[in-house]
This record gives sequence, C-alpha cells and structure tokens, in this order.
Amino acid sequence: MRRTEYDAGQAAKRLKVPVSTFRWARHTGPIPAPDVSSSQWSRAAVESLDADAIRAAMPTPPISGGAAADRIADALGTPTAYGERTNVTAFVVRRFVDRGLLVDLSANPDGTLHHPDQVAEVCAREDLADLVAADTPLGPEQAAARLGVRRVEFDHMVRLGWVRSPQSIEVRFGTSRAGAVDVALYRSADVDALPAAHPEVDWSQLRAVEKGRRSPLAALAGQAAPA
Repeated sequence: MRRTEYDAGQAAKRLKVPVSTFRWARHTGPIPAPDVSSSQWSRAAVESLDADAIRAAMPTPPISGGAAADRIADALGTPTAYGERTNVTAFVVRRFVDRGLLVDLSANPDGTLHHPDQVAEVCAREDLADLVAADTPLGPEQAAARLGVRRVEFDHMVRLGWVRSPQSIEVRFGTSRAGAVDVALYRSADVDALPAAHPEVDWSQLRAVEKGRRSPLAALAGQAAPA
C-alpha cells in the first residue's frame, strides 16, 4: 500500500539520509514543520524536500551522549589539586537537552545523539561549570546527606512533591536482572533549593531528629497522600 504519511524515521529512509541528520535539519530550518500532525509529514511534503540540502545541514556524524559528556568534562579541565577530571554523566547531558542547550537527535530512550558543533558551543560557555554543578545527579541517599537529613525525611519530601526526579537508572545487585531496581536521580540544584523553597519547615529541627524517631514531615506527607 502506498504510504501517505511519514514520521521522521520514515521520511529519512525515503530520502536516504540518516535520521539524526533529518532531525538536525528539522531543528535548523531546511525541513519545514510537519503538515499532517505534530510529527507527521504528507507524502507531497516529503517528496518536495531536498535530500542534498538536508545532508549539507549536518556534514559530520553525530556523537553520543556519553561522548558529549566526555567533551564537556574535558572543557571543564582538572579543577582539583589531585588532577581529577570533573565527573560529567549522561544525566547531565539529558538535563542540557531539557534546558534547550542541546538537541537530542536520537529517538532511542536509552541514549542521545548530538551535533558535535552544538556540543562545542556548550563547552565554550562561561557558565558551563555552574550548569554542570546544578545538573549533577544525586541519588536519594546522597540528596538526604546533602540536606543534612535522614533518608526518611527526603522520602517524605518526594511524596509531598517538593522535589521530582527527571530520570532514574537501573541498578543491578549481582548479574541477574531479577536483582535490578530503579533508582531515582535528582538534580543538585533542585535539592539545594528545598530549604529556601520551604521556609515553613524548621530545618534545624529536621536535621536534629534522631534515628528511630518519627519524622516531623510524616503528618504533612500523610495529608498529601491520595485518598
């Protein structure tokens, strides 16, 4: 049956261009907005596209999110006296996508692809170190320790909706997937903002609660729980 509508992958295949190149050309202008829906082009629209112009929009292949993270880390240099390179992860790269600093050219939920020139532009930013510090991932235990509270207090903050996880990772215990669990990650900036965002909480008291004692946030979390 003759196809009448195309998504990005189908259109790229028909035009014989890489999907990542097609997505970049859509971002930069050579490809107009979809004319059928938010993600679908008509057959006529696809046939009117100039494949050579699309290829010219991105003459170099994309790089992975991991490679982008490595380039960002290299751009930050070695700030410590021990020569340690700043740790930049794919989590940070995804947050840069959320910020609109990078375009994800992949449709793969397990990884991202980026234009190397756009990554270079990000690496040249004067505020790069601040951006990376703000987007550095923290697990629940790390977040609680950063706030100086017990894990139970931080868990209540999550239930209250005070802080949200933009991404989780699978952590395996042993070699079997049966022992894998999803661990939520939180942005350092979001965790750091909690005390100022909730002045109604006596943070000194919260940080002084002893192990085994009921959390002062328990009542609030109970009220916020759905019926």
